[in-house]
Amino acid sequence: MPLNWYGILLIVAAVSAWVLTFPTRHIAARVGYVAQPDERKVHQRVTPQAGGVAMFLAMLVTVAVAASIPALDSLFQGSSEPLGLVLGAAAIFVVGVIDDIRDMSAPAKMAGQVLAAMILYFLGVTWFQFKVPLAGFVVLGSDYTPLLTALWVIAITNAVNLIDGLDGLAAGVVAIASGALAVYGLHLQAVGNLPADNIGPLVAVMTCGICLGFLPHNFYPAKIFMGDAGALLLGLLMAASTMLIGGRAAGDVRSGQTYFFFAPLFIPFFILGVPLFDMAFALVRRTANRTGFATPDKNHLHHRLLRLGHGHRRSVLILWAWTAVLSGFILFPLYVSSVNSVIPFGVAALGVLLFATFHPGLRGRDAEADGPVGDEPADTGDVVGNAVDQGIDATHPVPPVGVEVTRH
Repeated sequence: MPLNWYGILLIVAAVSAWVLTFPTRHIAARVGYVAQPDERKVHQRVTPQAGGVAMFLAMLVTVAVAASIPALDSLFQGSSEPLGLVLGAAAIFVVGVIDDIRDMSAPAKMAGQVLAAMILYFLGVTWFQFKVPLAGFVVLGSDYTPLLTALWVIAITNAVNLIDGLDGLAAGVVAIASGALAVYGLHLQAVGNLPADNIGPLVAVMTCGICLGFLPHNFYPAKIFMGDAGALLLGLLMAASTMLIGGRAAGDVRSGQTYFFFAPLFIPFFILGVPLFDMAFALVRRTANRTGFATPDKNHLHHRLLRLGHGHRRSVLILWAWTAVLSGFILFPLYVSSVNSVIPFGVAALGVLLFATFHPGLRGRDAEADGPVGDEPADTGDVVGNAVDQGIDATHPVPPVGVEVTRH
């Protein structure tokens, strides 16, 4: 598959998202698709939150351009997967728009996520097998595939939505993660471990481009928010691309890269390590505290960074850097096979460092003494509801009118 076409599609997605966001901002302000400031939010101005609309339109433009390229005919001819991707994205996009406007209940929101997952499944956008260490290939039967597809879509969409707590954070994390996944998927195709007609790398390239084009509008101070519509859309695209690549790779990895003989099973947990860790830690934390999963708190990763004294931009850049480091564990062994033996130790070291950095007992100050930190948006997408974290760190005074501190 010609790599230059993927580069062109990356540019098409980025330019489309960037250009389409301009009219989206103005139209959203006129029709009232905005985030209103109130007593539980930090931002002091009305801000459009229709970024998901521009993202969805950019996705449609990119798919249309890709379908018109003769060199990519194998991805579209005789396959229902492109249609499944578009329809599944449309379903989750509608759910996000409704939640942005009317604040859907948690059961209704999850039902919409399941609907999108089932559209993906019935039109072939799902995984077929896993490569499990010491167990070989585990082929997924029809009894389990729908359930696993739904669980994966729910997990990834909520993880991306949850990390959307600071301006530019979710878009940057997904851009890095999807870029790494695209490189990995294209490498598997080059060595023959992934079929050339697999649409997964295209989805990853498109997702990366959409995020890159949207970021100039969304980085602090954001001129527009992606809203639930954008966060859920990005989550669905990441869920689809990880299933198509990680759940379709087959055969022995060449050039002695034994680590990647098992990697497809673990790829998503590396490249999406930041949002998945944040979501899992939130569930464990709230269970240990015997509070409901939808109970708001101020202990998400970005809140902890703010309490440690980092500003808004620096907190975002730190979490981008973590995503880049985790993605590097996937990409570096592709080209330097001798590092396979140190991968487990590197993972352990990263885990210890992450724990030491963000564990509340090791911060040297009581979280409650700091006062409330950050303002978690109503569309952060906690797994079972729209938990809203309120307030800001006492060391970070409320900014003047027109300046935002956290994403809503």
